[in-house]
This record gives sequence, C-alpha cells and structure tokens, in this order.
Amino acid sequence: MTNLQGKVALVTGGSRGAGRGIALELAKAGAYVYITGRNAGMPQEGQARTLEGVLAEIRRSGGDGAVIRCDHTNDSETEAVIRQISAEQGRLDILINNVWGGNNLPIWNNPFWELPTEHWDNMFTSGVRAQLMTNYYAIPLMRSEGAGKGKLIVHTTFWDEYKYTGNFYYDLSKNALVRMAYGLSLELAVDGIAVIPLSPGWMRTEVVLDDFHTDEEHWQEVTELQTTESTAYVGRAVAALAADPEVISMTGTPQKVGDLARKYGFTDTDGRQVPPFVISG
Repeated sequence: MTNLQGKVALVTGGSRGAGRGIALELAKAGAYVYITGRNAGMPQEGQARTLEGVLAEIRRSGGDGAVIRCDHTNDSETEAVIRQISAEQGRLDILINNVWGGNNLPIWNNPFWELPTEHWDNMFTSGVRAQLMTNYYAIPLMRSEGAGKGKLIVHTTFWDEYKYTGNFYYDLSKNALVRMAYGLSLELAVDGIAVIPLSPGWMRTEVVLDDFHTDEEHWQEVTELQTTESTAYVGRAVAALAADPEVISMTGTPQKVGDLARKYGFTDTDGRQVPPFVISG
C-alpha cells in the first residue's frame, strides 16, 4: 500500500476535477494535503464541489489537510500560500501544479485564425503562468532542506508523443507545461527533486458528467463514456510517483496515467487499468 505518512503536499486547483482526485488519493496515502483554489465555502445541494467540501471528504476517508483560498493569477496570494505552509509545516515535499483556467471558452478545433484570442489569457495567464509562479514561490521551500530528499513536482498537462491536439492554444499551453517541467528537472536534479509532466486520459470530471447528464454512480450507462477514467485514477498515479524512491529516474520525462497504472499496479475505481489516451489519426 502506498505510504506517504509525514509528507506535506500542495494541490493547486484542488476543489474539483483532477485536483480533487489527486488531493483525496494523496491524503488516503497519509500525506497532509493543502488544497487551494477560488471555490471556497461548503457546497450546497446541487452545487459544484468546493475546497471545504473536498477537505470534508479527505477527513471522512481518514486523512487530513487544510484549505487556502487562492486566486493563482494573483502573485501575492500565491506567495501567501507558500508562506503559510512554511510557517505551519516548515517544509513542502509534494507540489501538484494543477490550477488551470483554460476551459473558460469552448475548445473547438477550428483553425488558429478563427479562434478567439481570449484563449491566450485563459490558458496562459490562468494556466501556464499560474503554475510557473507557484513553482517560483514553492521551490525555495522545497529546496530548503537540502538535496536527496525524494521530493516531487507534478504538472498535470496533456501529452501524446507531441501529436497535435487540434486546438492551437490548448496544444501550445499544454506543451509549454511539458517544457517547463523539463527545464526545471535539469535545474533541480542536483537537489534530488523530480519534476514530472503527467497526462491523464479522458476524465469524468464534474463538467464531463454534467455534459452527459449523468454522475459517477451512473456513468457506465452512457455509451460515450465507456473509455473514460475517474479523477481518482490520476490521483493514484501521483501517489505512486510520490512514494517511489526512484522517481528521480523519471524526472523531466512526460508520463501517462495509463502507463503508470501498469508500472505500479494500481487500478481505477472500477477495477480497470484504463489504457493511455491516444489521439487518433
């Protein structure tokens, strides 16, 4: 069983989607998990999940953590998150860069010149830059205890052997996250901090389930969702990476959740090892 007892983790964008799944699985493995995001307050019936709602789930599962409301497009708020973690814990072992504002507009596969330029701010300001600035403030804390500590930074992204995703801005931003992780992996190798860009498949996020008018209890009744994976699947991949004493051997190299399931032997919530997502054509 994955054991992360004594580890301190930060999951940005942790109120729903991949962030929620990662936060829950890290906490189940024993890590103390900080979750950040803008969606604060306890969720009301029928509303989207919130930070406090996820923390309640964590505690019901026997884990523990804390929530910090943060707009990661505001550098001072991001800096305050790291300052609070430093004051309360004195360390940070696992950083999950998951905050992402890139889906605020429909992601159509139209040619670049037909796409709204607002995609740039959504995907780069609220996505790439937000993750970059979290790294900027968090890395000094992660390095403060010296080298060789087996620490981990993960960028949730999309990657399929550099195939084109079909949307210019989405493709550019996701590859920017891959390249960011690669550059940091070289600079942090001496500190023993692994930096891994991690690509899940088609996840059953709250948005996806709503689009198909279903929920996590009834998705198997929807034909189009048969190849999807739960958000716990990427969470289990992250927990396995964080517990791997040899994770530094993978630093800088994009990983797919489906491949890691085979490597580490974990399954999705329904017992399947969902294969890696592949772009057709």
